[in-house]
Formats: sequence, structure tokens, C-alpha cells
Amino acid sequence: MVPGRTVDMRAGTRSVRVRAPGKINVSLKVGPPREDGYHGIASVFLAVSLYEEVTATEAPGDAITVTVNGQGTLNLPHDSIPLDRTNLAVRAAELLAEVSPGRTGVHLDITKRVPISGGMGGGSADAAAALLACDALWGSGFSRDELAKIAVDLGADVPFALVGGTAVGLGVGDQLTPAISKTPLHWVLVTSDYGLSTPEVYRRLDEIRLRDGVEPDPQPQIDPAILGAMRAGDALGLAPLLHNDLQQASLELSPGLGDILETGKAAGALAGIVSGSGPTIAFLTQSSGHAAELESLLGTEGLQAASVRGPAHGARIAAGFDG
Repeated sequence: MVPGRTVDMRAGTRSVRVRAPGKINVSLKVGPPREDGYHGIASVFLAVSLYEEVTATEAPGDAITVTVNGQGTLNLPHDSIPLDRTNLAVRAAELLAEVSPGRTGVHLDITKRVPISGGMGGGSADAAAALLACDALWGSGFSRDELAKIAVDLGADVPFALVGGTAVGLGVGDQLTPAISKTPLHWVLVTSDYGLSTPEVYRRLDEIRLRDGVEPDPQPQIDPAILGAMRAGDALGLAPLLHNDLQQASLELSPGLGDILETGKAAGALAGIVSGSGPTIAFLTQSSGHAAELESLLGTEGLQAASVRGPAHGARIAAGFDG
């Protein structure tokens, strides 16, 4: 039996549970708007040890349904997450069903651990987990690379959530090149009780550039020094290289994030950065002990903080699940 797959002998139903990671954009450079409305980017993606969890359970007929709970580590509010086909995990299952002769009806139950609309790719992790879970449930037999090709249609972050680790993303983030980065880096995430719209953050960035007369590079590139520091696990060397073109836009839309960045630096973080489109903030630390200390200090400031490490593995069937 596949690890993480269970069978209820009384009901005859089968289920598969999969975990997929959230991510930090250690570096994110954004080009000008393209004709298709998207922006070209150059980013270093780092999967971190904060995982979404999706359990796919066989259901009668051919319907795909979804439920969401916020019982994960951060006890996230989840009332705003759609429970119809606009949910990215449902769309992932629908795409796979189109090419899976053994498909059945399926119910997807999602446990949220990655901040919602927090700039960490939580919805993309759900989609990646749903793809892998349904592939196992239906016996579709697709390779990880084949699932990643399906995932491209779901958004730029979904293929990365499948593979995890560290990668350079070009194009709209869908052109992934794995990068060697085995030594763990330790971070403290500070989450917010609200989300930011990624399209709105990009629009504000375009407005800022127009206002300031900035002409962005149409083909942004990654600083090789970033990959060198990550390959060496050199947190001190990486700290001054953290960069996010979206950060100014996120700060204009949510000025309180600036105060959080200052609080983290005052508490001893090596550096802080808005993760993706925000509002989650990632603080880089020197070690696991330093991360635990910073997490505690930020908690005393009334902030919701969680320590994580990266790189973390990509979507994976969870072993030892007993239903």
C-alpha cells in the first residue's frame, strides 16, 4: 500500500494525505507589465517547513468537493477561502481528472498552515498537494515532472510546491531551475490577521514606478552571490542580499508592516523581508537557537511568530496516516 493511503474496509473508501510546503522569495525582481498582463520575474524560491495538508477521499459519482479547516499550527481563519471550483485545489483535481481514466469522485479536505493571502504560496501548495493526492488515489501514474507540467496551468508557484527545495524561477516564475542548497537556513515568520491581494500589490508597484520614473529591467536577473550564500548556508552573507521589488508596494498598502520590520531588526534578526506580495514577513536568523529566541521575543511584542527552516521537501505523501 502507498504510504499515506488508507482504506476503510467497512465503507470501501480510500484516502490519501499529502503535505506541500509554503515558500519564501529570498530574492524577487519584477519586470514591467507584459502584453498578456503578467510580469516577468526573476526569483529565488525557498521551500520552508510550514506545510499545507490535503486529504483526498474517494467519493461516489464524479463530483469534486472541498472543505477547509484552520486547525493547523497558526489556527488560521479560513472563512474567506472559496469552496467551489474557484478553489485552486479543486481546479487541480479537475485538470488531473481530465487525463486520468481511473478518476472517481473525490472530496478534498484542506488543513491550512501557510498564511492565507500571505505571500507564501499557500493556495499553490494546496493545488500541488491535490495533484499528488489525486494521482495516487486514482492510480494515474504520472511522474513528478508530468504533474509539474499540468501544474503550470494553475499558476507559477504550483510547480515549485511540487518539487520544493531551492530553485530559480524565471518567466512568470514557471521556468524553474533547481539550485543546490542543502545547509538549512533558519527563519522566523510573522503573520498578519489579514491578506493582501497579489494583483493589487503588482498594480501598486506599477504605479510607484510610473510615479518615480523607474524603468524596470525587462529581463530581470538573479545575483549569483545569493545562490552562493545559500549553497554555503551562509546566513550572515545572505542577509544583505535579501531583496523584494514588491516590498515597497506592500508597505504602501499596509504601512504597519514597516513597524514589524523595525521590531524584528531591533530584536536581533539578521535581516527581514516581506514575503512575496505580503503581508507575511520573513526574518533571517543565524541558527535554530537564534530563531527560537527571536520567535519568543517577537511573541512578547504581541506578534504572531513561527520559526521555520529551509530548504524543505516538496509535495509528499504523508506516511503513517491512519484516517
